[in-house]
Amino acid sequence: MLLYVLVLLLALTWVYLKWLSVKRYWADRGVVHEKPHPLLGSFTFLQKVNPAIWMRKIYDRFPKEPYVGIWVFWRPGIIVNSPELARRILVKDFDCFRNRLAGTDTGKVDPIGGLNIFTLNDPVWSAIRRRLTPVFTSSKLKSLHHLYSSKAKELTQRIANDIKNNKTIELRNLYVDYTTDVIGTSSFGIKLDTVLTGSSPLRSITGTFMHYGALRGLAWCSIFYLPELAKVFRFNLFPKSSVAYFRRVFKQIVAQRGGYNGKSEENDLLDALRKIKYDSDNNGEVMDEDLVIAQAAVFLQAGFDTSASALTFLTYELAYKPEIQEKVYQELLQAKKALGDKEFDATVLSELIYFNCVIKETLRKYPPMGWLDRVAEKNYRIDDKLTIAKGTSVYVNSMGMQHDPDYYPDPDRFDPDRFLPENDDGSRPYMPFGEGPRICIGMRFAHRTIWYAASQILLNYHLQPMPGTKTPVRCEVDHRGLILAPGKETYVKFVPRS
Repeated sequence: MLLYVLVLLLALTWVYLKWLSVKRYWADRGVVHEKPHPLLGSFTFLQKVNPAIWMRKIYDRFPKEPYVGIWVFWRPGIIVNSPELARRILVKDFDCFRNRLAGTDTGKVDPIGGLNIFTLNDPVWSAIRRRLTPVFTSSKLKSLHHLYSSKAKELTQRIANDIKNNKTIELRNLYVDYTTDVIGTSSFGIKLDTVLTGSSPLRSITGTFMHYGALRGLAWCSIFYLPELAKVFRFNLFPKSSVAYFRRVFKQIVAQRGGYNGKSEENDLLDALRKIKYDSDNNGEVMDEDLVIAQAAVFLQAGFDTSASALTFLTYELAYKPEIQEKVYQELLQAKKALGDKEFDATVLSELIYFNCVIKETLRKYPPMGWLDRVAEKNYRIDDKLTIAKGTSVYVNSMGMQHDPDYYPDPDRFDPDRFLPENDDGSRPYMPFGEGPRICIGMRFAHRTIWYAASQILLNYHLQPMPGTKTPVRCEVDHRGLILAPGKETYVKFVPRS
């Protein structure tokens, strides 16, 4: 009995001394820091506050500090608040910050969640990225014009039908129906009518993807912040039932196209993935099918909800800003008249100055994620005072920088004029899609998804606030997920334009 007590005391003593060492880590290096919690480190906000909102609070709590020390539970990490240092990490010194913490070997327990281009680490990441990049060029996306156009028109028709039937229109679900159709059809060749009906087999998958209960929220936090815990508890990035269904659908479509070596004229994401596997297998690089399916799954996950949330925030802001709404409407109307019988396409929409200022301001205020995470591949000298150790997690605080009043005065105000050519020389921090070699591969796709939907909505409807709803400044965001998305159902009134 005495031996057990002695062992316990020694263990507790070791833990206590270890804690004292952890607690002093940033103080010993002269770095301003958050006071750590004995168990959670700096992450006491998890499941209570969206990480993007927490990032902004850190930025505001330590004004003018280029970096802030934190603890990812007991592991030291650092938040970067300096645009210059951020560009070094993301661009200039990218070779030292090629990887993400979420890509730390989670693929063995969660192949679909851990082997996708978002979480993958080198050398597999660079190989997959290189082969997928041609799918997202402007010339390739140009071929999707008719899909974007038809789905945007169906979106306005859906709103008209709901108005006629006296249905309340919840924005996020409305736009998820639209983005599910766009991604499902353009990427996997699945013919869908979700935007008109509100349901489809693929919509059931995106429905589960967008729900973050307590367990899934814990799983995501573990994967992105403490992958060792994710491996122990075998957490998955996506719900297992949805992954099983998606895997069956994916294999069925591949089989319909003749397998991985069959010829196809679809020329979409699925065909690109088929070719990657076919070429790899022929070159003696046997590629597991899960690696291919993982890219399809993450494109669906990363694309449908981020674009839908951006459209939700844009619509909600404009409902409360009639003068901005009218200005962008007049620009769209003039462009429409100039086209005559022709339709908007990506080229025309990309050249509408104020319309794109509205979109940029939406993404400034509501970036899809509030930070960009990297891991130091070797010891890295930040400045004359600090060298961070190999393996340190680095979080570029994009949310904080995009709400810094020195760069964006009155940052909570929705003001597209910030991005007019005469007001924007490109020097201010703005990175809703990331920056550098790991910039979001689907950025052009996302812009088109937003362009077509927003232009049709604003041409056909005047947006007004619903009585009793909160103003955008007080709008709640989801506190359990990692994406910056609305936390509650969001409504506006759609008034048909004459």
